[in-house]
Amino acid sequence: MIEIGMYVLLGTVMGTLGGLFGIGGGLVAIPALGVLFGLNQQMAQGTALLMVLPNVLLALLRYHQRNRISLRNALMLIIPGFCFAWLTSLWAVRLDAHSMRLGFVAFLMVLTLFNLIQMYWHKGQASSELRHVKWLWLLGVGSGMTGGLFGVGGGVVATPILTGVFGATQVAAQGLALALAAPSTAITLVTYAVHDHVNWQMGIPLAVGGLLSISWGVRLAHSLPEKLLRSLFCGFLVICAVVLAFKV
Repeated sequence: MIEIGMYVLLGTVMGTLGGLFGIGGGLVAIPALGVLFGLNQQMAQGTALLMVLPNVLLALLRYHQRNRISLRNALMLIIPGFCFAWLTSLWAVRLDAHSMRLGFVAFLMVLTLFNLIQMYWHKGQASSELRHVKWLWLLGVGSGMTGGLFGVGGGVVATPILTGVFGATQVAAQGLALALAAPSTAITLVTYAVHDHVNWQMGIPLAVGGLLSISWGVRLAHSLPEKLLRSLFCGFLVICAVVLAFKV
């Protein structure tokens, strides 16, 4: 019972961060499960996906209620994202766990660098109407591939690109990223579960904790100034990369 309570509490923290940054909590769950509980990379990713899926679905509902998501734009991301997440996850479950962890650290470092550049890169004014809409499918492909390979994609990859390249506001970008992440996360979780890369006893209490707190994280995201929210997101990526690098 003590272990279950600890997992629920940890899930609560992850759910809050997931709602705040529109990432479902997976980016913090994967390093935490690897560092704190000694899970190998595939098991950490699969267990995190079990926690992330209900969080993503609830966060998507909350974002849509506050800032309606364009169905057309969402589908341009979802369809290629789903297909490539499935194909990439079939490859990921067969990779060496240590190599996967090194790849995940490198992925976080690249993502952190991109976010740092974005913070100081002069961009056009953010708008609810996206620029370059015809290229959204390409973002869906890339996000789906990282989602299938590393268990995270929609929020951490799509959000900064939607703001920096497509001109979306931070909140609108996080909502679209959640729409992209939901079906991709589902098919990736199924693939990992079929290959026994999910710790169900740990993942279910984590999911319960996340569901209890993710709505609060979404409310907090809508109350913060946009510049501060982007700065927090960038700092969060740096912390995750450093923590996991020490484990490697």
